[in-house]
Amino acid sequence: MTNKLPRGLRNNNPLNIRISGTPWQGKIEPNTDGQFEQFSSLEYGLRAALVNIRTYIRSYRIDTVQTIISRWAPGSDGNNVKAYIEVVCNKANLTPTQILKYNDRNKLCRLVWAMAFVECGVEISFGRVENAWAII
Repeated sequence: MTNKLPRGLRNNNPLNIRISGTPWQGKIEPNTDGQFEQFSSLEYGLRAALVNIRTYIRSYRIDTVQTIISRWAPGSDGNNVKAYIEVVCNKANLTPTQILKYNDRNKLCRLVWAMAFVECGVEISFGRVENAWAII
């Protein structure tokens, strides 16, 4: 049955973080996907996404839904950025240009939860995202 799951869920990487040299907590090595990171649990994949987004906010001032998604899923990769932003904002009850703070657990968890929905096409439990926040 796991073969029918979206790739992001099979990899426990629901935001489809590409393979990098980052020593993520819970990272599976060797990687068998070849393109996207694989994690030992969904929470570790969600944690990595939260860490990345918090880095965008703290280090690069990429701090709105619009700027985060434009960097996360750029049009140059074939993404419909406008539709991605619209779905995330509607699902997470956020606006495209509101400023997000790196320590706002509720808003960042809602953002990642909604982004996972866009990336995988299925809804994951919001509690799993909150669990990921707890291990940052």
